[in-house]
Amino acid sequence: MRAAVLFLACAPVLLAQKKPITLETMEEAARLAPQGPGNPVAWAPDGKQFLYRQDRKLMIYDPATKSSKDLIDTSAMDAAAVKPASSESRPFDWENRRVREMPVQWSSAGGVLYSTGGDVFIIQVDTHTWTQLTKTPVAERDPKLSPDGKTVAFRRDWDLYALDIASKRETRLTTGGSDTLRNGGLDWVYPEELDLGTAYWWSPDSKSIAYLQFDISHEPLYPHEDLRGSRPIYEPQRYPQAGEDNADVRVGVVSAGGGSTRWMKVAGTHDDSLIARVGWTPDSRNVYVARTNRVQNKLELLLVAAGSGKASQILQETDPYWVNVQADPVFVSDGHQFLWLSERDGFRHLYLYSIDSGQSRQLTRGSWEVTGIAGVDEGAGRVYYTASETSPLERQFYSIGITGEGKHQLSSGSGTHTIAMGPGAHFYLDAFSSVASPPRTTLHAADGSELGVYREANRRITDEYNILPTELVSFQGPDKTLLYARLIRPAGFSAAQKYPAVVLAYGGPDAQGVRNVWMGADLDQVLAHKGFVVWQVDNRGSSGRGHAFETPVFRKLGSAELADQVAGIEYLVSLGFVDRARVGIRGWSYGGFMTLNALLNAPDVFRAGIAGAPVTDWRNYDTIYTERYMGLPKDNPDGYKNTALPPQAKNLKGKLMIAHNLEDDNVLFQNTVQMIDALERADQQFEMQVHTQKTHAVTGVEARELNRAMVDFFERNLK
Repeated sequence: MRAAVLFLACAPVLLAQKKPITLETMEEAARLAPQGPGNPVAWAPDGKQFLYRQDRKLMIYDPATKSSKDLIDTSAMDAAAVKPASSESRPFDWENRRVREMPVQWSSAGGVLYSTGGDVFIIQVDTHTWTQLTKTPVAERDPKLSPDGKTVAFRRDWDLYALDIASKRETRLTTGGSDTLRNGGLDWVYPEELDLGTAYWWSPDSKSIAYLQFDISHEPLYPHEDLRGSRPIYEPQRYPQAGEDNADVRVGVVSAGGGSTRWMKVAGTHDDSLIARVGWTPDSRNVYVARTNRVQNKLELLLVAAGSGKASQILQETDPYWVNVQADPVFVSDGHQFLWLSERDGFRHLYLYSIDSGQSRQLTRGSWEVTGIAGVDEGAGRVYYTASETSPLERQFYSIGITGEGKHQLSSGSGTHTIAMGPGAHFYLDAFSSVASPPRTTLHAADGSELGVYREANRRITDEYNILPTELVSFQGPDKTLLYARLIRPAGFSAAQKYPAVVLAYGGPDAQGVRNVWMGADLDQVLAHKGFVVWQVDNRGSSGRGHAFETPVFRKLGSAELADQVAGIEYLVSLGFVDRARVGIRGWSYGGFMTLNALLNAPDVFRAGIAGAPVTDWRNYDTIYTERYMGLPKDNPDGYKNTALPPQAKNLKGKLMIAHNLEDDNVLFQNTVQMIDALERADQQFEMQVHTQKTHAVTGVEARELNRAMVDFFERNLK
């Protein structure tokens, strides 16, 4: 079995003078503020300045002069906002965590939109003054400035409104909105699984708005209850499980001045299709719509005439497994061409499409992935993007000619470069980190030349705390596939000793856990300081390695993943310092599923495990994610049956802890109830950590208690 050590981080210098990472010092280190200004919250439309927050102030940064100046203190606006009525008087709103709003926007008319406390304000950049545009007890949600800066649109309850900034005249754009009929508002599952963060879009000419209408009345209700008071409070959530009805979704266009909605002829239904992306062409004549079939192995990009609603297909993607939905098209050449990310050759690459001819040109190619388009300079004919060309564990920054010639790597240093580029591609910020280095942000011109340091790395964390080295290693899996892993050796490591090991597992599709990126003072460091080897493998099914690396999990989630995790343990043990009889595993969400999968289907490999918020039967999980990878239950009954974990409860040999929020909106507590019922019927012992938060993750004070319980669990069962 061949292996290669790729990186070794954080050489152990003066360890005795540094604090070990404990549960207490982990929280101390997390509170260390970055040194320097904050991240951009909005770029100027010309891309030559940006806004950032500094305490209560909005600051303007000028990259050309590398200088900052005050725009305004937001305290007065924050105080003037009419806060919405207490949520205790309303049913709990199960809004998805991936819904995105832009509380700060910079318009071409010289104003900055600022949203706070449910109200909307406009700030004049030249005079540093502000005007309150709304003052209502109902929150104005998802406010958006029109491209000409003269109007702001927003959603109030479940209808859309437009407000003329000069006159403050308000126009209602839609009617009939309700909790089950949402105009310009999303359901729960679309943002979670399609990364659709908003449900309406201004036309470039500021005359119209395209929006999605969600009829969620068909989506089944899951009966959450808040049990913390003297009487339970019923808090139902619309949550379609695999095979059940999705929302009916329509695409409409309405004039910004009001009037009736024109419905585009691309209506999605709860039976056969999903609307994944929506936006406008630069001429404001057409709306583009990316539509997939229900099981997501076919995607169409449609152009829809805004005036008539008639749709025409401009490209199609198909795959025998599934099509990963990519980012929105980026239009160039006055809308005659667009840039598109596609995996049609097996890896995610850049393509240039012509709307007029229907022809396409592949701009990048190779056994690596383009991970995102950062910007376009049409004048210079350059496209800027991040990619994993140097290593699947890295993200580097590149530019290439818009016709595919003259590729240049602009970033340097092995690790991860996170890019924030302004409109027009004049300047960008590069936040670089690696397993050895905390994030450091530098300012650059479009040619890659460094103009200066925007924010220095926070070296206090490495100077004051003993961050144990992280190694990135590779080895061959059971089918000879090259796999990557992350290894932390315990404090005071001696190759002559045998140590217990804790595996951190996720393993699910559309995620990559092993990267050359800064991890900081986390629970893995706590465990390593307690004397555990920490190990993580990106098994087949993970992202970042091309589509063929993902697809072995198709219609049988958990099988290939577990084989690779077991191979990882075999490799780890072969290094000579891990005790095969003392291997534990932990994970959350898909990682919780993998933890139970490992304990029940490889019981002789794993001695103890902590399953956090585990999916225990894929029939319990949401439609869009599950059906993408498993198909419909009626079409793959054996796949669903064979991957269900409660029937395997009798196989448990090791020690098990299950942790879960009672009102988890993502992985429903139903999963845990079914698992513990099966364990009890099989006369199996286990431990439980039940938390009361209404989220998927456990946070705050409850996270502190959970972390203590997890460390204690592994101390008791692996030592």
